[in-house]
Amino acid sequence: MRFVAARSMENQAAPMHHKVREMLISQRTQLLNGLRGHLVEIGVITVQGPRRARELAYRVEADGETIPPAVCEALAPLVVQLRNLDEAIAHCDRTITQMAKKDERARRLMSIPGVGLVTASAMAASVQGISSFAGPREFAAFLGLTSKQNSSGGKQRLGRISKMGNRYLRKLLVVGAHAALFHCKPYTDALRTWTKKLIEEKPFNLVAVALTNKMARIAFAILRSKTNYREILV
Repeated sequence: MRFVAARSMENQAAPMHHKVREMLISQRTQLLNGLRGHLVEIGVITVQGPRRARELAYRVEADGETIPPAVCEALAPLVVQLRNLDEAIAHCDRTITQMAKKDERARRLMSIPGVGLVTASAMAASVQGISSFAGPREFAAFLGLTSKQNSSGGKQRLGRISKMGNRYLRKLLVVGAHAALFHCKPYTDALRTWTKKLIEEKPFNLVAVALTNKMARIAFAILRSKTNYREILV
């Protein structure tokens, strides 16, 4: 039987900042999609992406030519809500940034390529006792990053990752892995050298998942040994 230590109120509140931020971002995405959809009905079309959708929001506020005034008036509440959500998310970002800078474990985690403030803070807040995991593979399984095993005729076949466990942390690590892959060329440390060799043979998304698994195992080692990620030049 595995025992989990009781968490203080402050420790319980820390993950809530991330959950609230995630909820606000989801609501903002819904508003942006709704705004784009309504404007498509009158022939105002833009490419997908939050930046372009936000440009439409500014046009609704200021444009009285290409967007009819009656439409601007109808969509004004969406723009107001969008502005309020932007301010609330920015406040969450500032709070999470302060939390990460004060947390020694989060600062260590940020030394991993692809791990930024939000990811490091979320992991430090969610994983209070690294000793409860038997090893790095069990920690990766906690994040849903280990492959499913399909056994048939005495043979084991590894399938896709299980995607079980902490969905939020897994998503942050995957996003960070994609960012690290896009900017890995100038670096010669062991991790990114490994990914550059792998990407020559494998599809980009497959390499991103493999890198995410590596990042999770490195995070486990950092939390257990209380050291930083060291770039090994090759």
